Amino acid sequence: MRIGVLDVGSNTVHLLLVDAHPGAKPLPAYKEKTELRLAEMLDGNGKVKGRGADQLVECCVKAVQIAEDKGATSMLAFATSALRDSRNGAAVLERVRREAGIDLRVLSGEDEARLTFLAVRRWYGWSSGRLLCFDIGGGSLEISAGIDEDPDVAISLPLGAARLTRDWFSSDPPSEDEIRALRRHVRAEIAEVVGKVSRFGVPDQAVASSKTFRSLARVAGAAPSAEGPYVRRTLKGGDIQELLEQLAAMSAAERAKLPGVAKSRAEQLLAGAIVADAAIDLFGVPSVEICPWALREGLILRRLDQLDGVEFDAGQATE
Repeated sequence: MRIGVLDVGSNTVHLLLVDAHPGAKPLPAYKEKTELRLAEMLDGNGKVKGRGADQLVECCVKAVQIAEDKGATSMLAFATSALRDSRNGAAVLERVRREAGIDLRVLSGEDEARLTFLAVRRWYGWSSGRLLCFDIGGGSLEISAGIDEDPDVAISLPLGAARLTRDWFSSDPPSEDEIRALRRHVRAEIAEVVGKVSRFGVPDQAVASSKTFRSLARVAGAAPSAEGPYVRRTLKGGDIQELLEQLAAMSAAERAKLPGVAKSRAEQLLAGAIVADAAIDLFGVPSVEICPWALREGLILRRLDQLDGVEFDAGQATE
């Protein structure tokens, strides 16, 4: 069967179509990405502005049309922190349902962490032992750890790269005082949860997913995406500390010239690096492996696990 996944994130709207059936690896059939930057379209009251809602509806209408044209029989549609945190999120979701014909399920931060962990576990398998997983999105940082497919602990913190860039930096590049203040804030937030995770045991493998970690690893010398998903990519704690000094002295335009850094993500890469550095350091792991699977794949895998032979309508999300 061909399944569509529509991911409304803080930075982008992703449409992924995969050919999948239970017991087999989902095979990507088509993908499309729109840089909506929804997290930046909030007004002073924390509501999605009219222009942002209009553009989101347009993206969803287009996604439904593409999915139908490409032969998808179902759609998993979900939104993450940008709509989860917006004060008019319910009204925006209703517009999407009414005008695009799909029901966007707003995932909790814990849901994000658990589904990402499932994808990471399936990618690395049981031989990887106890996993510790980090994922930096536009609005939040997800941390999960465990020995099974369902993590022992799943935590979401409001430490996304887009959110922190918007709330803590006022210049490009930011001042030393702003960088230091953000570093203190990030480390205090992560330190609060280290004990909650570590009490379940020392990880056998530390893994990171998300565009932020992939970009940082690429800048640090990891293989480009063109070499495929099976090439091992890692990010060492020492490398990211060196990168921080480099990124802090650069403007967004200069960062965009680095290998693996998209122009649309260059502005928030420094904040993402501060979060990545803090997570790796405070959890005491020397490095992380970069996993090509993350939240979207986790949703697909969960859907396949739940299949009972009954089709469901396009737009219905997993429960």
